[in-house]
Parts: sequence; C-alpha cells; structure tokens
Amino acid sequence: MSEKNKTLFSDFPSVSTEQWMERVTADLKGADFDRKLVWKNLTGINFQPCYNIENSITQLKNTGQNSQALVNYRSVTACCGKSGNDLALKAIKEGINGIIFQMITNVPVEELLNGIDLNEITVSFKLFNNAIPFTKELVAFAKGKNLKGYIDTNLISGYVTTGVFNESLVDVTAELVKLTSDFPNFKAVSISGTEYLDSGANQVQEIAYTLSSLVFLTEKLKEKGILVQDIFNNLNFNLAIGLEYFVEIGKFRAFNNLLAEVAAKYQLADFSNTITAKTSIWSKSITDAETNLLRCTTEAMAAILGNVDGVLIDAYDKEFKSASDFSSRIAGNITTILKEESYFGKVSNPVDGSYYIEEVSTKIAEKALELFKAIEADGGFYANFENERIKQQIAEIRLKKLKLISQRRTPMVGINKYPNLMEKVPVNILSSGITDNPKVLTPRRASLEIEAMRRVTEELVASTNVRPIVQLASYGNLTMRKARAAFAYDFIGVSGFDVHQEESFANAEVAATESAKSNSNVVVICSSDEDYNATAVDFVKTFRAIDTDKVLLLAGAPKNMDELTAAGLDGVVNMRTDVLVVLSNIQKKVQKTFKSLEV
Repeated sequence: MSEKNKTLFSDFPSVSTEQWMERVTADLKGADFDRKLVWKNLTGINFQPCYNIENSITQLKNTGQNSQALVNYRSVTACCGKSGNDLALKAIKEGINGIIFQMITNVPVEELLNGIDLNEITVSFKLFNNAIPFTKELVAFAKGKNLKGYIDTNLISGYVTTGVFNESLVDVTAELVKLTSDFPNFKAVSISGTEYLDSGANQVQEIAYTLSSLVFLTEKLKEKGILVQDIFNNLNFNLAIGLEYFVEIGKFRAFNNLLAEVAAKYQLADFSNTITAKTSIWSKSITDAETNLLRCTTEAMAAILGNVDGVLIDAYDKEFKSASDFSSRIAGNITTILKEESYFGKVSNPVDGSYYIEEVSTKIAEKALELFKAIEADGGFYANFENERIKQQIAEIRLKKLKLISQRRTPMVGINKYPNLMEKVPVNILSSGITDNPKVLTPRRASLEIEAMRRVTEELVASTNVRPIVQLASYGNLTMRKARAAFAYDFIGVSGFDVHQEESFANAEVAATESAKSNSNVVVICSSDEDYNATAVDFVKTFRAIDTDKVLLLAGAPKNMDELTAAGLDGVVNMRTDVLVVLSNIQKKVQKTFKSLEV
C-alpha cells in the first residue's frame, strides 16, 4: 500500500477475523452461521462470507492481461463463399475482430477470406469434412501473414454427443498439426468442454473431463508421431461460461493452472495455447428472451476476468430462431463495451490478488485435480465415458441443479421468477418434453422442464381460445396479504396463466363468496397466518359450497393443512413449494374444466 493510502486509511483500524466473527455471532443471535452465511456450491466447495489477508492463500500462476488482446468472436455460417464472406466483412465492420466460420460445404478459401486482413483479424474454422484439403488451401493463402485462430474438427465434442469416436479424425488432426507448423498463432488441436457444462455439469467436472480428454488425445497423437511440444503448442480449448459469476472466474483461472500441471507431467514448462469461452446454452431462456442479454454480459465478464483469449457470445434469440442482424450486433457489442467503455481491455486484470477469487480458484483447482486423478486412475477419459461414469456423474449434478430451479432456490429471471406476464409465447418454440440418451451428453437449456409445463398452457389456450384466469383474493392484515399476493402473482405467473392483480375484500366470508362467483379459474387466498388460523377453514367451506370446480390455493404455510385439504383446498404456494409440481397439478384440474370449451 502506498504512503498516501496508508495515511488515508489510518483512521480505520484493521479488523481481525476473530473480531469480525465475534460481531457476526452476536448479530446472528444464536442462528447457525454456516446455514445463514456460508454458500454451499454444487462443486462441493463451501464459500465463506468474508476473506481477508489472514486466510489468504498463495496466488495462482498464469494470471494475466488477456483482456487487452481479447478476440471478440462471431460465428458465421459458410454455406457458400460469397455469403460467408459477406457476413464476415459485415461483422468486421461492426467491430468484431474474430470470425468462426461454420463450414457447411466446401468453400474456396480465397473466396471465403477475400478482403479480410489476416494480420488483424482472427479466423477460426469448424470443419465437418475435407479438413486436410481446406487447410492446405488456407496455409497457402495465408503464406507470409500472421494467421491467428484455430481449427475445430469436432473430434471430442462429436464423441461425447454421439458416442462414436472417429479414429480417422486423429490422423486428420495429426496432419493438421504438420500443415500449420509455420503459423504458431494458429491452433490445429481443438478440445471442447462446453458439452459438459451445457449438459448440467458443474465447473469442477468441466475442468476435469476436459483435461482428461486432453491426456487421451495427446496419447493418441503421440502414437501418430506428433511431439508433445507440438501438441500443446497447438491447443485451443473451447469452454462454456455458466451462471455463477465468481465461480466461473475461478474456473478459468483454475483451468490454466491445472493445464500447466498436466504439461509438467509431460516435461513441458513452456507452451502456447488459447482458450475460447462461449456463453452457455444451459443458462438461456426462450421466455422473456431479452434477459439473455444480461446473462451474456455477466458471463462475458467472468470469462474476461478469468483470462481467456477469446469470447463467443451467442445472440439472445439464438435458442428459438435464426439470429437477426440486430441480435447478432448486440451480442458483439457486449464484449466491445466491456473492453472499451468498462476498461476491461485497458487495465491489468482487476481481480488478481483478490482474496476471494484466489480462494475460489484454488479450491476449484483442488477439487478438479482430485476428480481428474480419479478418472485417470480408473482407466482414463475413454474408459470412463464408455462405461458411462462421466455421464452418470454429470446426471447427478444436473438433477440437483434442476431441483434447485424447480424449487426456485436458483432464481432465473423470466423462467422461474419474475415472468413477463405480458408475453405471448408461440407453442412451437416451447419444449415438449425431455428425451435423454443414456449413453451420450445432450447440451440443453436448464429451463426445458418449465418450458414443457408452459407449453401445456399454450396448447390449452390454442384449443379453447381462453387463457385461464387467476384471482388473488386477499383480506385481513394489510402487510401480509400484499406480500403473499405479490409472491403468488410471481409464482403462478410462470405457468402462462392470466394472473390478475390482487383484489382485496372486507373479510374472509366476502372474499370466499365473491371469488367463488367470479369468472376466474384459479383462486389464491392471500392473508396472514393469524387470519388463516381464524378463518381459512370457513373460507374454503364457503367457497366450495358455491363452486366445486375451480382450483383453490392458499399463499402461505398453514399448520392445519389436513383440515384445509379435507374442506376442499387444492394446495399451497410458499417458499418451499415446487413450482413444477404445483403448477402441473393446477393445469390438470383446469384442463378438466376446459374440455367443454374446446373448439
């Protein structure tokens, strides 16, 4: 700390961890510290609420300033040379400095790269066939230029998503390493880890499986006569960026360090690789899709602070339609704004030396190394994928994640919380169900189950021309009835029903009578616990004496649930209820009453 800062902070004495804990313990008033303040992540790491110099750890290696030379990628489909070139030039004009060409057909390199300055623009290629002839053309075209980027032949990603390992692609990759030997900044060996996170894995698993696949591929390429030094100098890793901001920062930093440890086992101290981070499929929504812009922004920030070399941000509407010019432009602008206006590209990495980030990075690295060693000890990547151990481990984490989402303990705006009730979603873009292949990984959105539930509503509306109406019938204590009505409004809004604003009544009897006679299909009782104790049973009995078909719910957690259920209450909505279970049950009962309205 500078002398100036020492003077500035001299009036603020340092606080030890012991002093801080004493104050926190007093403020908690007997509440459990771990339960209230410690965040338990699905990586198996517990994150403390405070880090300082007393519990700081040795800073990881491989921190850096990659953001100052960050490649801002855009994916371009090259179905023919002219269209692919036009899209690439348009992207460059809009500030993009990296193009990933999706090579659908055979396109002449000269036509595809016409007008693109290879000394300034990074060009990468996803090649699904004819990789060797294309690369021969490419290196001839790029002779004398600083060719930067990578080639991805879908070797690892194709294997984990189809279950078929294409041995011939190992020969192709070995040849690509030789063909591109004059271009040290162009990588011929691409390994993808995005499929793990997008299939529900945690960050520790993504790192461990990706590094394990590296060892597997390295051994394969060594058999083809490729030197380990050349393999590691040709590496490009494609990793996904998930929802947990600080954990994602730590993930990329941990990956860099573990990669160095793996290289050291091959007696390599110096090598040159790149990491390209891509916004995840898992975190995206098709309901209230504009919120994907916010997710993409925080994901890009995490990757940049994690010291990646390039970022690919998907358009916010990519999950349900072809990206428009507008959505593609906005996606590219996110990284530009972070680099130029938020100064990410003009300063050294601001998280270097952060006690919290260093702790997160180190803990993730320790956990990932432990899993990596377990995989290698059990036969390595290929054996563990073939015997489905990797898929089973991912499935275990995925189910935990989905449970947290359906319980709304992992909030996702526009999906399970704060739904856009003004939005009308076309049936055809909503998921109709989950098909799981037991032997391969299937990248997917976390929201698929909730989308399938929403689809039921939209199909009901399409068949009846009527959208189910939800009435929030409140009475009694003003504060509690409004709080519970607001909660119910948000909770049931996920279903796609027409949820009306709270309607207040003078007392329980009036509320029960009027709501039973209304044109609503679902009624939610909203009041305080004291009011429920005194009047909830009578409310239900009065309501059911008038109407037996409507869905009747209560917002809260009443103690006399058995009595209320016997009187005719269909269920409750509260912080502990599962949004999928409750809303699906509501839909089933509403569907029965709507059958007579079908057209």
